Amino acid sequence: MDTKQNVTHKYMESITVQTSIKSDLDRVWDYWTRPEHITNWNFATDAWCCPNAENDLRPNGNFCWRMEAKDGSMGFDFTGTYDKIIDKALISYKMSDGRNVAIAFLQNGDEVNVRETFDAEGTHTDEQQRAGWQAILENFKKYVETQ
Repeated sequence: MDTKQNVTHKYMESITVQTSIKSDLDRVWDYWTRPEHITNWNFATDAWCCPNAENDLRPNGNFCWRMEAKDGSMGFDFTGTYDKIIDKALISYKMSDGRNVAIAFLQNGDEVNVRETFDAEGTHTDEQQRAGWQAILENFKKYVETQ
C-alpha cells in the first residue's frame, strides 16, 4: 500500500520595500491608517488616484482602498482583513487573494523606518511588483514629509 499523499505546495516568494521618513512615529502611523490620509497617497503615479478608503484597523477588521486611473480606463478595490495590529509598530493583513502583508514601523532618531513585506503574486514579475509597491511607499513618504 502506498502511503504517500499527493500534496501540492504553493510557494510564494516574499518581496520587501522600505523607506525612511523624516517625521515622528505618531504622524506616520496616523497618515498610514486614517482614510482621509490614505486617499492622498495610495497610488504609484500621478496618473492614478485613491478616491475612497475604508479602514477598520483591528484584528479581523476589513479594509477597502479604491485605486483608479484618473482617465477612467481601469480601477480596482485593494481589499483585505487585518490579522495583527501592534499600535505604532506593526500591521499585518491578508489580502483578499490570500497573500500576506506585514508593515513594520520603527522610530530611528528623527526618522521613521517603514518596511513592508508582501507575498508576490504570479501575474507580474517580482521586479514590477517591487517597483509598484516601492512607488506607493515613496508617495506616502512624500505626502507625510510635505504636509
